[in-house]
Amino acid sequence: MDQQGKLPLRVCMSCLLLLSAWKKMSGSGNGKLPPGPVAFPIIGNALQLNMKNLSQSMSELREKYGPIFTIYLGSERVVVLYGQEVVKEALIDQGDEFSDRGRMPVFERMTDKKGIAMGSGEPWKQLRRFTLTTLRDLGMGKKSIEERILEEAHFLMERLKNTHGRPFDPTLFLNHATSNVICSIVFGDRFDYEDKKFVTLINLIDEINKLQCSPWTVLYNFFPTLMHYIPGPHQRTFKHFEELRKFVLERVEMHRESLEPSCPRDFIDAFLIKLKQSLVA
Repeated sequence: MDQQGKLPLRVCMSCLLLLSAWKKMSGSGNGKLPPGPVAFPIIGNALQLNMKNLSQSMSELREKYGPIFTIYLGSERVVVLYGQEVVKEALIDQGDEFSDRGRMPVFERMTDKKGIAMGSGEPWKQLRRFTLTTLRDLGMGKKSIEERILEEAHFLMERLKNTHGRPFDPTLFLNHATSNVICSIVFGDRFDYEDKKFVTLINLIDEINKLQCSPWTVLYNFFPTLMHYIPGPHQRTFKHFEELRKFVLERVEMHRESLEPSCPRDFIDAFLIKLKQSLVA
């Protein structure tokens, strides 16, 4: 087929693509939506939002449309709740209706729609109840957590003393200390600040957080099917998360080998015991 013959086909395909996107964005049966800026097919409101300062864009839209408004990230419809009062009404006063999670393609690919962050439905509710109960048993929100915090504060003070009065950025030190308190609850033990695996763990989490805020990741959430195949920094997010998963699985196997069902040491032990009880039942 020559170029002239291909032109009508390209025009037809483009029209079908635009029509499909438009129908998805303005399809019937969705009820009355809150007001918001006019969206374009395929790209949604991407041109009207400052991706480098999204909070400022949200603030400006709130001034124009009120605390509840609708935007489109690509062809995905998003209803934004802006402000303490409307968020409280939704998440507390009407918590059951808002308990499910919206779609976030990046997290869905990383977690396979499982876990506390991106799960939904009855399995998520059961996992959430178990997590909250177990964390409370391990001292979260109680005076008993002070022991872990005081222990880590001692190591942090020693580290600060080793700077010998030289200027330094405390961000990394505080990050390591906070992470170690969490590690002591989840893994049952803290790490030395110079431990290679611990340093790798912190670096992986930090890099994942940075990549999640990048324009590439935003584009992935807009156009997941397309961005799945396009190389770019966003692909490192999934690579880093897989390394993080391997680290956790390694710790789980270590716990499985030394598990004492009558004496859980940490969150992983409690989870393994609960899992075993569920399989028996």
